Amino acid sequence: MLNPAELDQEWLRSRLVEAGPYAALDVVGLTGSTNSDLMAAAARGAVDRTVLLAEEQAQGRGRLQRQWHSPRGYGLQLSVLLRPPVPTAVLSWVPLLTGIAAVQAVDRAAGVPACLKWPNDLLLGDEQRKAAGILGELVTGRDAPAIVIGIGLNVHHRSADLPSGSSGLPGTSLAVEGAEVDRAELAVSLLTALAELDDLWRAHGGDVSASGLADRYRARCGTLGRQVRVHLGSGSFEGTATDVDDSGRLVVRGADGSVREVSAGDVVHVRTSTVR
Repeated sequence: MLNPAELDQEWLRSRLVEAGPYAALDVVGLTGSTNSDLMAAAARGAVDRTVLLAEEQAQGRGRLQRQWHSPRGYGLQLSVLLRPPVPTAVLSWVPLLTGIAAVQAVDRAAGVPACLKWPNDLLLGDEQRKAAGILGELVTGRDAPAIVIGIGLNVHHRSADLPSGSSGLPGTSLAVEGAEVDRAELAVSLLTALAELDDLWRAHGGDVSASGLADRYRARCGTLGRQVRVHLGSGSFEGTATDVDDSGRLVVRGADGSVREVSAGDVVHVRTSTVR
């Protein structure tokens, strides 16, 4: 059942700005894309750890330029601007760290089995269907390094509201998985977890190995050990996903023993069994 309660901006600010780790937070009723809005704000000088949430997003963008729309009140859609004092080269890890935060938040708020499909799709339930996507976009200009990270999480959606994913299976939501969750509490849980991971990452200068964050990601990544099909611009190939390296690339071993490191591509789980 859809929870009609709108997000309370002042309550969120009291939890996440006044008594929390963020510098600024706004809630808007309708926007095209929270990522686009926050990218524009970043160009105008918005500060580190600025958050924008939207009740309804009409032109959301996912990985590989996929478009999606979330009706008012159904989901949690937000973007965060980060300006971490780390090398620009390691910013590619921010979406993966955000994925860890999403799994932790769902664990805490809903108790629904959750894992990540590389690089940062949130999968829920025994059938591991997609419930959230994460998109990171680099901010260019004199204030770099900076990144805007966007999250779209299905909360109150019914099965009929959800499109099929690349696997052919319909997506899912917390409601479909049997969890009734307050969106504001979920937002606090997610953003708090992200700030904690970001603090640890920054404390180690963006080193995911020394901070232990690479191992934490691997432990949450449901792609590892699976047979996968990787779609690239030039074609596709299949193999077993064996690792995520310290650069965030998916390591895939083919049937012939060849090994490929994938930095970008559309990954499909082709079997449900795992081989560790």
